[in-house]
Amino acid sequence: MTGCVYFAVASVALLISRFEGGLAFIWGANAFLMAELLTSRTAYWPRAILACALASALATLLFGMGAFAALPMAAINVGEALIVAVICRHFLHDRAVTGSVRPLVVFILALCGVADVVTGLAAASVAALLSPVGFTASWLQWYTGHALGGLICTPILLMLLQGEFGRWMRDTSRSVKVEALALLALFALVAVHIFYWASYPMLFAPLLPLVLIAFRVGHMGAAAAILLLAIIGGLATLQGIGPLMIISATLGERVQAFQFYLALSFLLSMPVAAELNGRQRLFRMLQDSEARFRAIAEHSGDVVLDISLDGMIEYASPSALDQIGCAPDLLVGQSAANLVAPQDRAAVIAAHQQALAQPGTVHKVEFRPLLSVSDLDWCEMVNRAVVDGHGQPSGVIGMIRDISRHKARQRALQQVAARDSLTGADSRRAFLEKLDGEILRVAKGGRSSLLLIDIDHFKSVNDRFGHSAGDRVLSAFVDRLRQGLRGADSVGRLGGEEFAILFVDSDIAGASMTCETLRARMAMPIEVNDRGEAIAITFSAGLVQLDGFSPRSTMLEAADRALYRAKHSGRNCLRLAA
Repeated sequence: MTGCVYFAVASVALLISRFEGGLAFIWGANAFLMAELLTSRTAYWPRAILACALASALATLLFGMGAFAALPMAAINVGEALIVAVICRHFLHDRAVTGSVRPLVVFILALCGVADVVTGLAAASVAALLSPVGFTASWLQWYTGHALGGLICTPILLMLLQGEFGRWMRDTSRSVKVEALALLALFALVAVHIFYWASYPMLFAPLLPLVLIAFRVGHMGAAAAILLLAIIGGLATLQGIGPLMIISATLGERVQAFQFYLALSFLLSMPVAAELNGRQRLFRMLQDSEARFRAIAEHSGDVVLDISLDGMIEYASPSALDQIGCAPDLLVGQSAANLVAPQDRAAVIAAHQQALAQPGTVHKVEFRPLLSVSDLDWCEMVNRAVVDGHGQPSGVIGMIRDISRHKARQRALQQVAARDSLTGADSRRAFLEKLDGEILRVAKGGRSSLLLIDIDHFKSVNDRFGHSAGDRVLSAFVDRLRQGLRGADSVGRLGGEEFAILFVDSDIAGASMTCETLRARMAMPIEVNDRGEAIAITFSAGLVQLDGFSPRSTMLEAADRALYRAKHSGRNCLRLAA
């Protein structure tokens, strides 16, 4: 069937447009083959190409330049279609040609910039050898006829083969169909008037309704209008009437002039229609996206804010009333920073500016709200910039969610991590962090001391009474230490039976006196089991005064050396760091 259609179209073109005995001035058969290749699988290509090659050879043999030109012209014809199909398939993965500007430009360049130039040289060489027409004239005949045939017919055939016409008929409202039909009828009437009735050449007159059709109906209407113009104007020109008769030239040259006129009309209307089609598709996508955004924003438990470049709220979701305690309408026009407690505003403003500076990335910031309802005391804002058609940020979408429970769990975990689970003393990490902070404070003019403690002969307690007894001793030991300390002082368990005390605002003399008081508290025996057994414990200690410039490790080493001397001095004593 493909070969029969190709043969019929090619035969008609040869019969009516071989004005000078060489190549046909009008050629649309290759447009059919291009459309077939662009809308089918590559596995189908060899059959379609072979069928059309045989049809081309037969048409050339019967109605063209004869037997010697049949095979070369067949190869050249299918070569043109194949070049266009390969280029379009390479650059257009979705096979669409008429939907937007880029695919249409690729198709035009492939046809007019590559395929017709290359195959035109081969066809002109054949025609120059086998016909009375020269090489240059033959190339021009080929190029104009094939370029026009491809430009006009291929998009229309693609629409038919891809089902666009059927979808348009199915999805378009009755009023739009009536409008399209009326505009095409008006255009046909204008074309008939210009080519059959007008006394003056007014080839520019159809351009206005052509552009109007492109705007109102789209690329399908523009293609139909170009086809009407080609039929009406082509018949008039072939009959020797119409505005092109003012040209003092042969019929073939007038047909070429008409084809240039059609090509210009095509290049005026189809790209405009394709661009409008792309914009309409984008507009529908934006409408769908807006609908989804509204549905999410209006039914989300999080507060959704649309924030301008300068930080002003342009939209607030209904959940603002429940979460923040403020009606959305009252938030519009206010600065988003007004929702944030003063101490956190700088961080929120910085996150807003980072989102604008880095479109496409998400920026999170935690803050305390200025006003809140119920138990909302911490929020998290997730910011992402919104960009315009040029990729420039036009605002920020922010989502605020309640993280109060998360913060509460986090604080609880921090408290657990900061305490030794057995004794209740500060954990090693928490105590060392306090030590770092106290070193910084001493560097600014304060004074504090560090005491390292090791329970004497604690291993014998575990060996004699068991580990549970040892745990009782450790807990009672810390309790007695706390009873002898001030509120600002800290006791921490560094590991096993080793402890540390941080004496805040105390020099080494005051700390030494406190240490002796603590040693005295240990004189009373500690019960180690339910049978009433009790033991008295002692401890050895090393004391150092923080100097404010030595690092934590240096202070710990100094206190540890003093503790080592206390252990080797008979235990149950205090030694000062050198």
